[in-house]
Amino acid sequence: MLRFLKRIVLSVLLIGIIVCGVFTYLGYQKYKMAVEQEPLKQKVEVIYSSNDFVALADLPKMYKEAVVAVEDRRFYQHQGVDYIGIIRALINDIRYMELREGGSSITQQLAKNLYFEGETSLQRKVAEVFVAFDLEKNYSKSEILEMYVNSIYFGNGYYGVGQASRGYFGKMAKHMTDAESTMLAGIPNAPSAYAFNKHKDKAIQRQKQVLRRMVKNGYLTEEEAEKMVYKE
Repeated sequence: MLRFLKRIVLSVLLIGIIVCGVFTYLGYQKYKMAVEQEPLKQKVEVIYSSNDFVALADLPKMYKEAVVAVEDRRFYQHQGVDYIGIIRALINDIRYMELREGGSSITQQLAKNLYFEGETSLQRKVAEVFVAFDLEKNYSKSEILEMYVNSIYFGNGYYGVGQASRGYFGKMAKHMTDAESTMLAGIPNAPSAYAFNKHKDKAIQRQKQVLRRMVKNGYLTEEEAEKMVYKE
């Protein structure tokens, strides 16, 4: 009986290795085709050439810290893929029996925005990882974060932090208050649900989640976070 169980386990492991190998190959081919059709450098140039582009140095410190805290707290430690985050997300998905977390790093999300927006296949996830490695190899963390905040969707037709700040708050991004900065950092998680002009209550609840994450990660004290909750 024990020998039979061992054979089953080994068979399952072998099948798993083969399946992983197949999807890795297909994902690599998808990545290779994407970058051959439009090289990464060209994709990056599109972001930097936008009239709405905002340099990272011109963004409030609070906004930058909020984005890292809520989206990818190990952003400055990993090399494009946060394996700890992926494992944590997988455990939570299994625990709640639903896809609650994606585990994607900021670099992976940027890779998706550049090449694979709207795709949900496993091959896309693998291809996204290869693009993320390219990004980390060719650009600094500051440049990656800069490209990320200038390419993500904030709802209501606003792409990039520059458009979102002007659209939601009527001001340039560099003039955002701490409350506005932490508010805006939470919207891309679900742009339609948290669009500030349409769902203000939900957006404020999301901002509170961002603030709690910032407290947990040491960016703020609970007292400081409480004072930053957006007041209508």
